[in-house]
Amino acid sequence: MVGGRRHDAMALIVQKYGGTSVGNVERIQNVAERVLRSHRAGNQIVVVLSAMSGETDRLVALAHAISATPDPREMDLLLSTGERVTIALLALALRERGASAQSFTGRQAGILTDGAHVRARILNITTDRLKRALAAGQIPIVAGFQGMNADADVTTLGRGGSDTTAVALAAALSADRCDIYTDVDGVYTVDPNIAAGARQIAKISYEEMLEMSSLGAKVLQARSVAFAMKYRVPVWVRSSFNDHEGTLVTAEDKEMEQEVVSAVTSDKNQAKITLVGVPDRSGIASRIFGAVAQENILVDMIIQNIGQGGLTDLSFTVARGDADRTEAVLAALADEMKIKQIVVTADIAKVSIVGLGMRSHTGVAARMFEVLSSEGINILMIATSEIKLSCVIDAKYTELAVRALHDGFHLGVASA
Repeated sequence: MVGGRRHDAMALIVQKYGGTSVGNVERIQNVAERVLRSHRAGNQIVVVLSAMSGETDRLVALAHAISATPDPREMDLLLSTGERVTIALLALALRERGASAQSFTGRQAGILTDGAHVRARILNITTDRLKRALAAGQIPIVAGFQGMNADADVTTLGRGGSDTTAVALAAALSADRCDIYTDVDGVYTVDPNIAAGARQIAKISYEEMLEMSSLGAKVLQARSVAFAMKYRVPVWVRSSFNDHEGTLVTAEDKEMEQEVVSAVTSDKNQAKITLVGVPDRSGIASRIFGAVAQENILVDMIIQNIGQGGLTDLSFTVARGDADRTEAVLAALADEMKIKQIVVTADIAKVSIVGLGMRSHTGVAARMFEVLSSEGINILMIATSEIKLSCVIDAKYTELAVRALHDGFHLGVASA
């Protein structure tokens, strides 16, 4: 073993199947066949499952039919039931085929989280029980999206949390790789539903994938990519409906340097909060963002105008679903901090370009601005990093902006 991972014929593989892959009994049967083929080829397999597609939304709706503001602890217990259904059904399907399989809830799998209900973070995984199952020749099937806190209460990891479960388990078990099975063939240069010229990417770096996930790409959850990058877990993104190779998410290599821009992403789940007439003095920003952070609200882009007359305007973005809570937090501070007005703008979107080559190529920002300007699209906010450039625009221009940028950077044409 090198670096905790095997390099002989037998591999330890974590396979994660999303909601569409287990959306009905027929698809669960198909997953059982795929798992069994890999297991019979001599691999040790740990399976992580999501709830059936639409099930989590159904459970959320049930809760809101009872309570306008459901208790987070009870929500976690409720939402965790979706994955328990699919893991039990897959275990039964594998047993019907003569395989030894056993289902595990997040708690039974040893996944310990913090106490932040509905959006918990994994602190530790005790893998003893899973390792015993593997040593006995079993196929462990683990409920994604869930764990337990120090009080043994059920917790959930937030939307897309099954990806995080899978990669975290792969890291804890020193697995050879983690295969994420979904309803798409891999990672694309752009959402194929928006741009007809979308091109599948064969290999992408952890850094690029992390930026894409945090910027709105829905193929992988951002926290799962962060886990993979930290523990160097190779992740394959594949379709559960065919045998195509998919996309490898891995450490940066020289081949990846060839692309200046690798992909275009968009995210309509955004809201802009503008504080008008904020006193321009030391400590104000700390007080504002400290109060927001205490509510576990993630702030993305921040812009502060040049102060005049002792006052300034401060704008930042949050997830659209957090806009009302953010406004309530700030309203409680408005009188104390003498903020004149709080303006919430929901009809915005973030469009971004991502690429390792941006670190060493000039003119990328100018080209992005030129493309958007040529389509008459006004830029409301801008944020940059070494390998990404994001612009906030009116939501109604999202698809137009994405297609224009994809064409403008020639991403639909394979590199020579």
